[in-house]
Amino acid sequence: MEELAVFGGKPVREKPIFYGRQYIDQEDVEAVTKVLTADVITSGPQVSDLEKHLCEITHAKYAVAVCNGTAALHLAALAAGFGEGDEVIVSSITFAASSNCVLYAGAKPVFADINPETYNIDPASIRKLITPRTKAVVAVDFTGQAVELDEIREICKEHNLLLIEDAAHAIGTTYKGKPVGSLADMTCFSFHPVKTVTAGEGGAITTNNAELAATIRALANYGSQKKYVFKYCGRNSRLDEIQAAVLDVKLKYLVEDNAHRKEVGKYYIENLNNSIVIQPDTLPYEQNVFHLFPILVGEGKRDALHDYLEQNGVGTVIHYPVAPHEQECYKKEGWNIPQLSFPIAEKIADEELSLPIGPTITLEEVKQIIELINKF
Repeated sequence: MEELAVFGGKPVREKPIFYGRQYIDQEDVEAVTKVLTADVITSGPQVSDLEKHLCEITHAKYAVAVCNGTAALHLAALAAGFGEGDEVIVSSITFAASSNCVLYAGAKPVFADINPETYNIDPASIRKLITPRTKAVVAVDFTGQAVELDEIREICKEHNLLLIEDAAHAIGTTYKGKPVGSLADMTCFSFHPVKTVTAGEGGAITTNNAELAATIRALANYGSQKKYVFKYCGRNSRLDEIQAAVLDVKLKYLVEDNAHRKEVGKYYIENLNNSIVIQPDTLPYEQNVFHLFPILVGEGKRDALHDYLEQNGVGTVIHYPVAPHEQECYKKEGWNIPQLSFPIAEKIADEELSLPIGPTITLEEVKQIIELINKF
């Protein structure tokens, strides 16, 4: 048997397969050129067009485009009125921005455990954590699969809580036939380079609440609703025309690109066959855009599989090597963030590995990845 690359053998590939890779084509270049030769390069017609198209995609009444996904979450937290003494329930498997936004606003994040089948926040865990100080829930559509919105919305309604949906992974995702972006009090999107749609950076908040939309728009513009008149102590979180122009082009191909992601995800599901690899339970394919394709690698072999695939020219990423509730930054004295144990989240942090997926990967490349994993 030929020696594997991880043990010094020859890699099966000369050209690497990236974990996630976007594409820039001539239509994007022309859109940027048009902005650069126009009269306005920030907060102009391209941003307005983008917001209009985001509303069409999400079925939300209002959309506010901002500079990145972290800013979107921060602005949502500020618009929600989080402050000292408030508690906000967040997921224990997510990027730091989902919980940092709570701290930015002066409140305290309270971590909840996750559903072991979907890796999304567990409604039962949310219920157990509600106190008189609970103000809201930040629910993350991890990997591109929507959270259990009906149950979480019912919990929020019962306890008079706001629901902020972190849909950084989930533009184009549907929940029971309805698009993500119009189903929570506020929904936050990210257009970072590894996200489903990107222009280098960018973000957005969608809502059906006119007052929240107006507050967010003002907060993103230094707190101003009228030039040089400041209603709030805001910040500069505006999106520029160049990024808006590229994003507007990319949104035209969202359905097509997401269909490709679903095809790749389906192929992984049907063909991965290694006893140490566990796949998450997913909603029907049409309800999951597969921003990520996560697997769990048992027997303590996650890192070995990561290295083996890298040796063979296949890029993978761990989401996330340290669960949020175990991050050092949340142990700061005085914050009094509960130091709880969440076995499911901790298991995922120890075993999760995200396989390559995205608009540029081919099924032939996916076949090669599967062959490598199946013989590992």
